[in-house]
Amino acid sequence: MYAIIETGGKQYRISEGDILKVEKLENAAGDSVTFDKVVMLSDGDNISYGAPFLLSAKVTADVLGTDKAKKVLVFKQKLRKGHRKLRGHRQQYTSVRIKSIQVN
Repeated sequence: MYAIIETGGKQYRISEGDILKVEKLENAAGDSVTFDKVVMLSDGDNISYGAPFLLSAKVTADVLGTDKAKKVLVFKQKLRKGHRKLRGHRQQYTSVRIKSIQVN
């Protein structure tokens, strides 16, 4: 069984036991979080689509922790002007372990 959920403006294909890095959530490590924006659900034989979400499905997960991704460097330079700019960014993310996919 797998599902496609939406969180943080992105969609993820998940199944039970997966470890997923999503946009930063406000939950602390050890908490449980519920994703109710389920776009698609498949149990092997049957596939259910939402319009835009399935109201009868939800996904529960355990929060493992919050961390930062690798640094992305942005370098800008203007030709023959002596202008150079270097900026870095580290996106914060939350790691979650999918506990269960429930259908009512």
